[in-house]
Amino acid sequence: MTELLDPTAERQPAQRQALPLPQNLAGARIALLDISKPRGDVFLDRLARQLQALAAETRRYQKPTFARVAPAALKQAIASENDLVIEALAD
Repeated sequence: MTELLDPTAERQPAQRQALPLPQNLAGARIALLDISKPRGDVFLDRLARQLQALAAETRRYQKPTFARVAPAALKQAIASENDLVIEALAD
């Protein structure tokens, strides 16, 4: 069993059920979220190439700063325009 930890500072983290993983990534719309830490873009560039080789469509998004949660409008855009999201946490 895999345990997923919520990295937020919530005193009582919300209980969420994991969504099923896709069988393959062909045709999937995948959001690549750069949280604005140094070299996150480098990681996402490499990841985008690998995902595109698997016939996935990648879309790039960026938080204004890593120090705050993503703005609601950004989260809504990512959720409404994509099937999956990958967040870059690089330094």
